[in-house]
Amino acid sequence: MKPDEIKKLDAYFKRVINPQAIVKARPRKDDSAEVYLGDEFLGVVYIDDEDGDRSYNFSMAILEVDL
Repeated sequence: MKPDEIKKLDAYFKRVINPQAIVKARPRKDDSAEVYLGDEFLGVVYIDDEDGDRSYNFSMAILEVDL
């Protein structure tokens, strides 16, 4: 993911989810970024270019032990 995309996603997550959210580039991957809340990993944002319109998908696993 390009740095300007990460910056826009970071601002979005801070505004919509939590001001402490952080979006970081993934090592060795250029189609996604990682989302953290402080030091805690929340999930991954993927680029979706499949139908010609660029969109982003956020994937977050929720462990039963956390419920």
